[in-house]
Amino acid sequence: MTLTSLSFYLLVLALLVLYYLVPKRFQWVVLLIGSYAFYAFVCLRYMGFIVITTLTTYFGARGMDAMTARMEQTVAAHKQDWERDERKAYKKRCKSRRKALMIGILVFNFGILAVLKYYNFFAESMEALFASMGLTVSLGHIGLLLPLGISFYTFQSMGYVLDVYREKVPAERNVGKLALFVSFFPQIIQGPIGVYDQLAHQLYDAHKYNFDNIRYGAELILWGFFKKLVIADRAVGMIHTVAGAYTDYAGTYVLLAALVYALQLYADFSGGIDISRGVAQMFGITMGENFRRPYFSRTLTEYWHRWHISLSTWFRDYLLYPILRSRGMRRLSMKKSERHGRMYYRNLATMIATTCVWAFTGLWHGASWNFVLWGLYFFVLLAAEKTIGEKRLRRIPTILRRVGTMLLVILGWNIFYFTDLTQLLQHFGLLFGLLGAGFSNAQTGIQLVNNLPLLLVCAIGATSVPQNLGNLFGGVCVQGGKRSGQIIYACVTFAFDAALLALSTIALVGSTYNAFLYFRF
Repeated sequence: MTLTSLSFYLLVLALLVLYYLVPKRFQWVVLLIGSYAFYAFVCLRYMGFIVITTLTTYFGARGMDAMTARMEQTVAAHKQDWERDERKAYKKRCKSRRKALMIGILVFNFGILAVLKYYNFFAESMEALFASMGLTVSLGHIGLLLPLGISFYTFQSMGYVLDVYREKVPAERNVGKLALFVSFFPQIIQGPIGVYDQLAHQLYDAHKYNFDNIRYGAELILWGFFKKLVIADRAVGMIHTVAGAYTDYAGTYVLLAALVYALQLYADFSGGIDISRGVAQMFGITMGENFRRPYFSRTLTEYWHRWHISLSTWFRDYLLYPILRSRGMRRLSMKKSERHGRMYYRNLATMIATTCVWAFTGLWHGASWNFVLWGLYFFVLLAAEKTIGEKRLRRIPTILRRVGTMLLVILGWNIFYFTDLTQLLQHFGLLFGLLGAGFSNAQTGIQLVNNLPLLLVCAIGATSVPQNLGNLFGGVCVQGGKRSGQIIYACVTFAFDAALLALSTIALVGSTYNAFLYFRF
């Protein structure tokens, strides 16, 4: 069962009917049953992992809340007979126990993710390191497959734990409701990563049937279909052809393939997110936007504010800020010497924290050194961008900044693609015309013409042009509230949606199955 399969939409249809027929206080139960049914159908063998994450998250959060309540009650009871130092010491002990519980939950759940996702990678790396020293060491390997969506539901759950620890949200008392927050089926495969205080109340609240939600959700699904089936899956052929024999092509065509890969990633991932958001919208649940036309960013900083927004926000709120606020980083940022001023050490602390974040960001995407290299690549560029300064960058014409940012992103996606570092180096040599067929030849122009329709569709789809034209057309049609204009708008919208469905169906029938790229993350 996938996001583009008939069985998935039969499940969605059945859940929609039940959702709006049952008493409203039971609507969240329908979503929970549907979410677990979906997960069992796709990943029954590994269902125990999501159950363990849910239970440890639930009891851990409840435990932290209970500790806080008990501390406040005890302090209030001894308000008259405890001195200020006694109250302070008691609160410190309670907070230490609470912090230890929080750390234990994080270590346990991230430990499961680390072992399943990264143990084989680190074992192979250590074996290779020992082999380079002439030693034969076998660390064994884990034969388990990665449970579906484990990275997404682990990050979402642990974000909730941290929010409870910070007393930003109260611990959920209903284990079933928390299970729904962890396992909500439209988002569990590839996000977006939800924040408890933004998503939970939508999952638990009652929703009336609203045709606008159904219509808007269906349009998002159709647009996601088009991105995935018509654009992303069509681009796979060119990418695999070049990647399979990249030494046969000139540098300009390799660069063209790299551009297509960047567009494929966007179409594939954002298409999947559109489908997830569309399904959720049909149930009256609005999920956060995960992409805002990232390839038209003027700087890399802006790009990462537009690409995979939920993951970037998670790393910022739950990794970067805690590192910067840690005791060691605070001490470093406050340090001052005769040779270096305080600002030097503040920048050093920020650099250390940001390096850790980008290394983890890279490693999150896959168990391979190229992903770590990819993360550090963007860290170096972002650090350079910050050093240059926003004011200086603004002096560069906007079009040049957009093109430059896009080229740097494309080079980064090349690092992302090649897990073999030797192939990666060869690829960059070809990219700049240092190896193989040189930088350009007659074949480049032929291939560019052959792939021009795909490039144009990808480029237009990555802009705000379709949305702006749709809004403009809708505004003209319904201006003044005329009935005829509304009818015209409805007919044109229906025709457009039907065209998307037809093109997506044709593409689906005429192609082999290509899984969503982010399924592996």
